[in-house]
Amino acid sequence: MNTSDPRAAAAGAGRQARRLADHPMLEKGARLGFVMNGLLHVLIAVIALRVAVGGSGGEQADQSGALAMLRDAPFGSVLVWLMVIGLLALGLLLLTQAVLPAFGTDAKERAKAGAKGVVYLAVAATAFGFARGTKGEESSAQDSQQATSTLMGMPGGRILVGVLGVAVLGFGLYYAYRGWSRRFTESLEAHPGEWPVRMGVAGYVAKGLALAIVGILFVTAAVTLDAETSSGLDGALRSLRDQPFGAVLLGLIALGLAAFGVWCFFRAKHEDL
Repeated sequence: MNTSDPRAAAAGAGRQARRLADHPMLEKGARLGFVMNGLLHVLIAVIALRVAVGGSGGEQADQSGALAMLRDAPFGSVLVWLMVIGLLALGLLLLTQAVLPAFGTDAKERAKAGAKGVVYLAVAATAFGFARGTKGEESSAQDSQQATSTLMGMPGGRILVGVLGVAVLGFGLYYAYRGWSRRFTESLEAHPGEWPVRMGVAGYVAKGLALAIVGILFVTAAVTLDAETSSGLDGALRSLRDQPFGAVLLGLIALGLAAFGVWCFFRAKHEDL
């Protein structure tokens, strides 16, 4: 093979990526990733329920809070490392599906796979920080506020924050629609049964609504020039609790997030990888 030929090099890289994607260990790791993602959402739901009744004990209802809870549990360090391995494998598999033509020619679907792959890798990186003990329990509120403040200090930053908020709001509404319409079942190898699908419907709708609230807070930050308004998932859930009937609504969203976690367990078995 002439390695100086870009087309030959690209073909070789494609074959290597294809072998990686077809490796049975990567598929098993990706299915583990779905399980660990489900566990992460169940833990967030537990913290959100505590927030709803006013007894969270300072725990953050977001990924960092859930990872901190998992780390401090019996055998928690092992579970956090499994989280890293599973989400890393799932992210890598999705990225190979995004870049390899053999997985399909639908540019939209490949872009979605790539975006989800990046998200899973980002969560894996956060879990890696907890596994190594180099990351503390910083909430999504702190991270969002810092990022928003940095963006607002840039030329056109206020517009960027507003656009980001609209994008997150739109994604949340799409997520809820995807759940209500049951479109999330289209990627399954086999139907898992009506009860698991109903859990998925509740989970997707609840997660979509939570993301929509995060998006609204970003838009509010852009309008009011107040970076502290963009408070991430934890801040969004606490903001909802402070509204009329907010504790009840937050409790329902928490139950929905738990349902999403349970759905992920079924997805680990039935997803077409």
